[in-house]
Amino acid sequence: MHFEPYPFEKLSALLNDVTPNPQYEAVNLTIGEPQFETPMFIQNALKENSALLNKYPKSSGEGYVTEAQRTFVQKRFGVALKESELLCTFGTREVLFNFPQYLLHDKPNPVMAYTNPFYQIYEGAAIASRAKVVHLNLTKENAFKPDITLPQLKEADLIILNFPNNPTTSTLSLDELGEWVKFALKYDIVLLNDECYSEIYVDEKPVSLLEASLHVGNESFKNVLVINSISKRSSAPGLRSGFIAGDEKILSGYMKYRTYIGAGIPLPLQKASAAAWSDMAHVEITRQEYAKNLRLAEAILGIDAIASTFYVWLEVGDDLGFTCKLYQEKNIKVLPGRFLGRGGMGDGFVRIALVENSTKTETILKEIRDFMATSK
Repeated sequence: MHFEPYPFEKLSALLNDVTPNPQYEAVNLTIGEPQFETPMFIQNALKENSALLNKYPKSSGEGYVTEAQRTFVQKRFGVALKESELLCTFGTREVLFNFPQYLLHDKPNPVMAYTNPFYQIYEGAAIASRAKVVHLNLTKENAFKPDITLPQLKEADLIILNFPNNPTTSTLSLDELGEWVKFALKYDIVLLNDECYSEIYVDEKPVSLLEASLHVGNESFKNVLVINSISKRSSAPGLRSGFIAGDEKILSGYMKYRTYIGAGIPLPLQKASAAAWSDMAHVEITRQEYAKNLRLAEAILGIDAIASTFYVWLEVGDDLGFTCKLYQEKNIKVLPGRFLGRGGMGDGFVRIALVENSTKTETILKEIRDFMATSK
């Protein structure tokens, strides 16, 4: 198999011969890793259960974790899931990589579609699955929303959406997601939405594909799946706690597949993640911090309002040149958009991850604004 280098490897190569200005503190805005401390009650739950390291965890997750996750879905989205409609997973990255392999294994000529630009694990999964790829191009002209009328889509076996979207920050409404559900049912396609940024928003709560499924009358969630993670909402990417939920028939087979992977979450981490999934108060505090950062970006950089995620998808013209020069003059690293897309998608944009506190973020954004003013 041949895999493309990860975007951060490409960035390292791009900046290898660039010397940053030592007068400025080094700032890395490339990766979506929260820089806030994991709430203490989550840390304490981990510490208090360290003795459980002497036991093997179940591949499917302990009941107290899946119950906490289903309760989160009920409280947040108003969707009541049966036990058979949710699987606890070791984060979501492993699911995005191995679920397509499970689903597409018996297809003689598998076809996989996903949004472009994208989280690179989608591409890796397509390569590992021997799948033909259909790119759902997200452009400024289509408001960074995928085209459901694309003729090749009808041949897809699996479609992966990602809304709220990384990197473009766009969202889809309940009705828009509902159209995707109806499309998947009409052509018997499995539809998965990567919802890892569902809890990072400014004002209006993003909707779930599960809500959209109910909205159009698909109460069994046939062909519909979502994934979600604790990493962003709880500033706890190291817990590796996520879930996949929806179509129980698909999940039943996938659960059997997962017993062979050996991706069970260590029990102390499960205890800590159950505590995190069960609490919404800390999530609101974190959400407000990110919302403050996004409002600062809008005011300081003079850009349109951002509804969700903690990214800025900034149009700069020459994304490679901008990245190199910003690093050279201000010691600030951002990610060129072309590293996140194929076929020209992402060219001319950079992704900026606003994962620091608002005081530091304001200072950084002003440096970027001054740089842009002098670089015109």
